[in-house]
Amino acid sequence: MTYPPPSGGWNDPAWSGQQSGPPADPTLPIGGQPVPTQPGPVDPYAPVDPYGAGQQPVPTTAYALPGYPAPGHPGYGYAPPQKTNGLAIAALVLSLIGLTSCITAPIGAILGHMAQKQIRVTGEGGEGMAKAAIIVGWILTALLVLVILFYAAAIIFAITQSDNTSY
Repeated sequence: MTYPPPSGGWNDPAWSGQQSGPPADPTLPIGGQPVPTQPGPVDPYAPVDPYGAGQQPVPTTAYALPGYPAPGHPGYGYAPPQKTNGLAIAALVLSLIGLTSCITAPIGAILGHMAQKQIRVTGEGGEGMAKAAIIVGWILTALLVLVILFYAAAIIFAITQSDNTSY
């Protein structure tokens, strides 16, 4: 049984007949047209105008490193330092001075509550300082009340245990 000679430029090495022409170029499809190329790589970080259909990406500034946003773009980089609430600083200072003076601790705790309210409204920094002032201030105030109660109990105990002898 014999096979018909191959067509389309493909040569069968087992066929012993006359070859019809040079071997076909493997990069060309059967129709002879060139193979379309693949699209090139697209930079996913290149800024694109969402309203400019089919436009080229906007070039970044000359001194921006590849893969990093250009300086000055909003939302990138470090945020400017946040202003700290002055009342929170004063509250913490007064609460800590309460370790030695005892009277400024409740004032610092109350100022800490006021500072927290201001921080919620204005969005300033210092929330941690206000919270620390509240905690330290109320703990020192509670210790002050316990010390006063202890001294009052000691005085009352001393009065009740003393002799009522007059000289």
